[in-house]
Amino acid sequence: MDSGNEKSGKDNGAGDRRESAPRISPSRRNDSFSWIILVLAAVAFLVNIGDLSRRRNTETAPPSSSLDLDFPEIKGYCSNTLPIAASEFHQRQSSLAKVLHSLNASAYIAEPGASAAFYGNLSTSNWWLSERPLLLIVTPESTSGEVAPKVSVLTPKFETTRAKMLPIPFNGTVEYTEWREEVNPYERVAPMISSTSGTIFVDGTIRHFIVDGLQKAFPLATIVTAPLEIRQLRERKSEAELGLMKCANEATLLSIREVRKKLFIGIRESQARKMIAAALKSTGLSDGECLTLFGENAALPHGSGTDRALGVSDFALFDCTASLHGYGSDVTRTVALDVSKIPLVHRAIWNHVHGAQNTAFQTAKAGAVAKEVDRAARLYLSLSGNDKYFTHRLGHGIGLEVHEDPYLNGGSETILQTGHAFSDEPGVYIEGKVGVRLEDCFYIAEDGKAVYLTAGVGGAAESPVSP
Repeated sequence: MDSGNEKSGKDNGAGDRRESAPRISPSRRNDSFSWIILVLAAVAFLVNIGDLSRRRNTETAPPSSSLDLDFPEIKGYCSNTLPIAASEFHQRQSSLAKVLHSLNASAYIAEPGASAAFYGNLSTSNWWLSERPLLLIVTPESTSGEVAPKVSVLTPKFETTRAKMLPIPFNGTVEYTEWREEVNPYERVAPMISSTSGTIFVDGTIRHFIVDGLQKAFPLATIVTAPLEIRQLRERKSEAELGLMKCANEATLLSIREVRKKLFIGIRESQARKMIAAALKSTGLSDGECLTLFGENAALPHGSGTDRALGVSDFALFDCTASLHGYGSDVTRTVALDVSKIPLVHRAIWNHVHGAQNTAFQTAKAGAVAKEVDRAARLYLSLSGNDKYFTHRLGHGIGLEVHEDPYLNGGSETILQTGHAFSDEPGVYIEGKVGVRLEDCFYIAEDGKAVYLTAGVGGAAESPVSP
């Protein structure tokens, strides 16, 4: 009947207008319908594949309690290393006293921290900072033309017994001066120094209220941050310091390598972070932690605060630090799994960052200017147009602090010298897509050349699957 009515054309009004429209045969309508079904089926297939991929990225991750946290291959790697000897502390104190004398300064004052640890083995791990100041004070004493250090400690009276238990190496007797809660502690410093009207140097990280207190107590004195002549005593590392830093950085790199072997598609950043912490601890390092970023999360240099699952096309970035007898490590690797399918453009970015790191390393040597080392890495990345995605400095000093003076940045006029140690960590960060960073720390050896602190275990990465 439908067919007969179509042929008769006996409709009024709208029926007449329909009669003038092109006619579609039943066979053509069926073909169109078939195409629609095929398109919908294809879309449904792609959606299901995407869902399956996402499920594989999440559902394959076992609970953290079942992760393999055993690392026998690197267990105890740094366990037999010894801390800095007392004789080296004596030498540091003597060198400081001689510099103070040459600069006509009355004293050097530091709170517990990296500098106090360098001169007196007094760090925040054995004395937490509070509103009650405890100060390490080194003054130069000259007798018959010989300059020797005097080491003193200003301590709250009720903490005197504990202060005297601090393991401060000194080739003499450490003097302790107490201050009661009802008195001005800074006025108690006067008998501890040679002059209250000359120059008193303070450590660059000392808290402002302490500087203010000293200035009010000694209005005729000049209280200033320690100059380069003093800072360089700590910046340029000794053989003993470099030995600790080598072991710490080697162990950190070995930990990253061992964890990479145990990664799998679907593992979460938090689970991998737990694995790397266990690996670092197993080597004998302390305070180990690792920024762990998968895929596009690594496009933010310090992460996004999410807990991404590792996808088959994702890089995994590990930026790890740890400590050995107070000396730090800092190693970054951007890795892939053997089964990963990294996009070619992302692999090319990895190669560009690798080249930039090597170019900076080859530029670093005794006599080089820090900013030129930074510039070398950027020039290399500019060849591929990636320099605009390198958004931070090339590197920082490393030692008792993971980040310390001097720095490798575009404005630094520091002249590299033997004993200096730096990180070399270029990166490319394309937000929403990919982030790649590679980092090894190096030092300037006696022959003036740069040497990676990880050289003992192979040094810089070779590829994303051979870190």
